[in-house]
Order: sequence, then C-alpha cells, then structure tokens
Amino acid sequence: MELKFILEALLFSAQKPLNAGELRDVLINAASEDEADTTVRAFKKVKESELTAVLEQLAGEHETAGRSYRLVCVAGAWQFVTQPEYAAWLKALVGVKARPSRLSQPALETLAIIAYRQPLTRAEVEQIRGVNVDGVMQTLTERGLVEQTGRAEVVGRPALYSTTSLFLEYFGLKSLENLPAADELRRIVVEKPPAPITADAGLATTPPEQLKQTEAAAAPDAAPSPATVEEPPAAPAA
Repeated sequence: MELKFILEALLFSAQKPLNAGELRDVLINAASEDEADTTVRAFKKVKESELTAVLEQLAGEHETAGRSYRLVCVAGAWQFVTQPEYAAWLKALVGVKARPSRLSQPALETLAIIAYRQPLTRAEVEQIRGVNVDGVMQTLTERGLVEQTGRAEVVGRPALYSTTSLFLEYFGLKSLENLPAADELRRIVVEKPPAPITADAGLATTPPEQLKQTEAAAAPDAAPSPATVEEPPAAPAA
C-alpha cells in the first residue's frame, strides 16, 4: 500500500484541512491501535518532511489528471478543492453561504502594507499610507486578518502587527512566500522612532536628573547680562 493513497483517503474523508503534523499523528495513532498489522505499523515513523514531499507529488498528479478537483495547500494545511469553473453547479447544490462583506480599498491597501512589511507598527503603516488607519486596523483585527504579535523596541513600545493564518486562507496562499512580487512596496523607506535614551548598556533609561546635567553641560555658555553703563557727568555750564 502506498503512502500517497493513504493520505489521499484521509484528506478526502476529513472534515477540515489537515497539515503534515496532523496527518503524521493519524499514522501514529493508527499504528498504536492496530499493532498487529505490519502494514499499518510500517508508516509509524514517517517524518513530516516525507509527508510533505508525498503530498506535493499527489497534488501534481491530480493537476496533471485534469479532474474537477485538485489538492492544494492553504495556510500550511492540505485539502481537496473543486476547480473554479464548476462553481455554478456547486452553488445550485449547496446554496450560497453568507460571507462577510468585501474589504474596502483602504482596508486592502493597509492589509497589503502589513503583509509585505510585517511586523510593523500602526504609525509605520500611516507613514506609508499618509492617512490615519485606526478604523481600518480595527476592521482588519476584528475580521481576524491581522493580529498583534509583539512590541517594538522603541519609545512607548508600540504594538507590532502581522497577518494571521486566516489571511492566508482568505487569499488562498500556502505561505507568505507565495505573495505576488511587490518590490516597490518593500523599497519604501519607513522612518522608525528613536530608541530610548540609555546611559549605558546595562541601564534601562537615563534618570531625569542625569539628563538635566547632560543638557546643561552640552548647552553653550550663557551670554553675560549686559553691564549697567553709567552716564558721564554733565559738563559745567559756561
């Protein structure tokens, strides 16, 4: 029995997309439950990298066969999907599910900036777009397309944002490496805020009194106040 046919049967029967790790867990569990079957136990030690290679081979075979469906990897998980040209008949069969409203042009622009430059702060997004993005960022976050993934090491420690796995599913991408080329967007220079002032590598932030002393030492000598010039004595009257 070939591994690719086992994987094909699992994905065909699964109720959701499965990644290589989940498929490997199925193989291990099957071997544990049926230890007497040497055929089942033979696939217990298959590595995830081997599974991925077999899945890619299987996807290529389905593509070559030209059937009404194909095997694809979206957001790191594998699933069978129908070809787009059969959409009309499938809609008639299962109906059209209510889907969230389409993203607006500003939302798409903001999402593209985050996708290609992630992780980045809201201020950096606004530098590129040139407009306030508070409302758009809230929409993208509520839709699950963008999430907070850390804090920037700059003054104020603003939140860093990145795309989610749902973003990959929404656009049918295997990974971020499959994004279309956007060299122009990547070349835009984003000015980052200055890092916190530190006295030395081991001190977090310079105490206020030291900052005042430093500023006073760096300032030019203050100009002396003008001296009072005495009026010369009046000449005696002739």
